[in-house]
Amino acid sequence: MPPACNHTSLNYESSLHADDIGFHRPTAQQRATGAGKKKQDTDEGLKQTFPAPLVLPGDDLSSDTRCPPQSLLSWVREKKRNQVTPGRNVVYCAASPDIQPGVNFVHSWTKPQIQGNVGTTSASNKSTDVPSPDAKHVLEYLEAFYHGMNVKMLPPGLLRFTRCDDADPSSFRAKANLKEPKYIGLTTVTETVGIRTRASKDGIFKCQLNLDDLLDTAISILPDDAYALLMLVGHDLFEDEDDDFCCGRAYGGSRVAVVSTARYNPSLDDRQDVEREHAWPASHCDAYMRESCGAPSKTKKAKPGFSDSHQTPLQAAVSAHVALPSPRTLSQLSSLWLSRVCQTASHELGHCFAMDHCVYYACVMQATASLAEDVRQPPYLCPVDLAKMLRATGADERDRYEALLMFCRRHTDGRAGWFEAFAAWIAGRLRELEKGDEGLEKDSADLLSKPISKGKAGSKSVPIQLSP
Repeated sequence: MPPACNHTSLNYESSLHADDIGFHRPTAQQRATGAGKKKQDTDEGLKQTFPAPLVLPGDDLSSDTRCPPQSLLSWVREKKRNQVTPGRNVVYCAASPDIQPGVNFVHSWTKPQIQGNVGTTSASNKSTDVPSPDAKHVLEYLEAFYHGMNVKMLPPGLLRFTRCDDADPSSFRAKANLKEPKYIGLTTVTETVGIRTRASKDGIFKCQLNLDDLLDTAISILPDDAYALLMLVGHDLFEDEDDDFCCGRAYGGSRVAVVSTARYNPSLDDRQDVEREHAWPASHCDAYMRESCGAPSKTKKAKPGFSDSHQTPLQAAVSAHVALPSPRTLSQLSSLWLSRVCQTASHELGHCFAMDHCVYYACVMQATASLAEDVRQPPYLCPVDLAKMLRATGADERDRYEALLMFCRRHTDGRAGWFEAFAAWIAGRLRELEKGDEGLEKDSADLLSKPISKGKAGSKSVPIQLSP
């Protein structure tokens, strides 16, 4: 087994691959004006806090290099953007639908199918033992993330998986050992909707549910006072016949989103090529970025780093990431699972707030092309998208960060590194806000004046000293 990476050098710019494929990030001035600053302003003081998108091979921006940026001004002028009003100001979260006794076999569809030692396929005890994320914890995270909004749980029992004889009577089988039904019923207060099903193409799950059918159902149950509704499901999803699976989607204009928790189960990481060592924030490790692009790693000895008091938020997050061991216990794996669902839930709801995919920075609103890319992206909103969200919700930036910090600290407990790392990043960002822009720009200039190792096209990696 190769030695663990110490992440001693971080890269705040896009990868070498970004230059090769012609990805052109908005300039420092464009990023500042994108966030609503004056034309003469730049975001130079934020380089160490909000790095550039990674743009590694296979990432979404690698195949969509011309994805247009959405500035605060263009977001404000978006005609189809839904306004938060006194009568429509609640974000609802719906837990995964209950399963009626007549369709108990649907429980097995949420269990990953892992190849056994003798070539047989069965549900893995390891994966089924990890407690799945609690919808109430996801709600609490969204309450902090979208601080200023009312966030409520949809009443329990409103959604139930049932028989769907009316949709396709000839296809339904009541027993799991017979042919799986082509439809499963999803019952609401007023109707039973037929949700299409199919066997998963990669065999990881026995059956998948159709995402579009679930989104249509979410629209039909949208409460009158709802600004948006997020539906969580424990089943694997598919969107069309060509895709293998889909983790979530939002109909932003219709104010609904659906997120599946299934593929984020940490027990599937090896099967799905998800690396934990260089998940965010360590995804900005210079050696990892270079190796991912096929470039040789630099072997120079790391220069003396910065004291804790001078760490950037990203450096502080990496220190926290390194300090905690890789999650192994059920409690640690469950916390890691929760963090992934929280991140995707906040992203999909962002589309309900009319936020497009981000190209300005590494940002939770970036598009993602794979589960591997998913875990490399940060949980925070960049300055441009944060400006949009604060304008929509009317929240105070510091109050929002403090609410997120409180949530993360309640879920650290030494169990997993993601919440600990995000808490360290938030604490560092709050310290920056206390200093104000002038102090931040001075500190950034001091950091950039220290010795750095230079890469292609001006990319920079700053050596840091990480806490033990």
